[in-house]
Amino acid sequence: MSNPIVQRFKSRDATIGVVGLGYVGLPLCAAFGKAGFRVLGFDVDPQKVERINRGESYIDAVPGEDLAQLVEAKQVEATCDFSRAAEVQAVAICVPTPLTKNMDPDTSYMERTAESIGPHLQPGTLVVLESTTYPGTTDGLLGPILERTSGLKVGETLYLAYSPERENPGTKWTTHAIPKVAGADDPISREAVQALYTGAVADVIPVSSARVAESAKLLENIYRCVNIALVNELKVCFARMGVDIFEVIDAARTKPFGFTPFWPGPGLGGHCIPIDPVYLSWKAKEFGVRTKFIDLAQEVNTAMPEYVLERCMDALNTQQKALNGAKVLFLGVAYKKDVDDVRESPALVLWDLFSAKGAQLDFHDPHVARLGRGRHYDINRDSVTLSDEALKSYDLVVIVTDHSSIDWKQVVDQAPLVVDTRNATREVRGDATHVFLA
Repeated sequence: MSNPIVQRFKSRDATIGVVGLGYVGLPLCAAFGKAGFRVLGFDVDPQKVERINRGESYIDAVPGEDLAQLVEAKQVEATCDFSRAAEVQAVAICVPTPLTKNMDPDTSYMERTAESIGPHLQPGTLVVLESTTYPGTTDGLLGPILERTSGLKVGETLYLAYSPERENPGTKWTTHAIPKVAGADDPISREAVQALYTGAVADVIPVSSARVAESAKLLENIYRCVNIALVNELKVCFARMGVDIFEVIDAARTKPFGFTPFWPGPGLGGHCIPIDPVYLSWKAKEFGVRTKFIDLAQEVNTAMPEYVLERCMDALNTQQKALNGAKVLFLGVAYKKDVDDVRESPALVLWDLFSAKGAQLDFHDPHVARLGRGRHYDINRDSVTLSDEALKSYDLVVIVTDHSSIDWKQVVDQAPLVVDTRNATREVRGDATHVFLA
């Protein structure tokens, strides 16, 4: 007979805790709530907690009306009180795993979470780590902290698993629709994590261990990182030859087999692709392995903002202008189109580079009302209104993010000088000599 916790997950007779109510945690709360579970969300930010308990969503992927219904039905609640972890039968940890300034993995958020919930976990609780990390984190780092703080034994009185988040903001792929990889190191934990997510997502893919699941997540994003680096390198190469990389990719993608299109840009963004490869490179050194492809891809991708800066300076030179003192408008600061997420956005790197050269900067982003203060930036600037008069007033407009709602014809028609890093103006620029690709 299955473990009692498995039966509770199958019958939805369980309260699910979600720690970290950001771009991963809040959609997961909604998915569990819609599936019929009672959900208790944990966060250290009281403003987030208050907004959720008022039924207000601050993330595009979770419609406000959906969250309000779940809160009103008492399916979802949020709290800053981590002692309430005693009320849950499963906890999903969805906290950031960024990099330090020295480009080492920063697991401090995850460790503090384990220290906070550990003393309150009841026997038979399942803990699932969703944060992206290096192989061995779940069993080698998280497990021992939980055992020490809870007094429980993993695989006996405490169940532990890894199931990586696969959020893709700004697309049709909701948390419910994305298949969920899940791995654990003992039979009961494997059965429990599969039963938990089967109740909330369309498909669960079980694997034999937490390390396999951790590695699968890294592979997914390293695959993208390396291929993006390839097209970024080709963009620079083809530009010197007078060849449009975007037209090249469009031609190549007509091949019905053996080719997957990736698109160049001003640099990598989001929480995953710029960070995940570094986690594996760092861990590989422990085993005497050098990850050459990953290291080279990181080198190429992190150099793209400098390349954009050079292209912008060249474009200004055609107008007998210098970047120092120039009025510059960034169009888009989110890391990808049609989202409000600025985590690791190349716009933040570009902002620093342009500021250091003396540019006077503004930005417009229909999804980001304000750039405030983050882990690696302190900008404190509001998005400006996009109008004909505003566009004409800038010496240079740089397209950083190709949001669908921006009128690119207006930009091309009104801005005196445009540098397009996303090929957003392709359909409207014609033979305009004041529009440059970067």
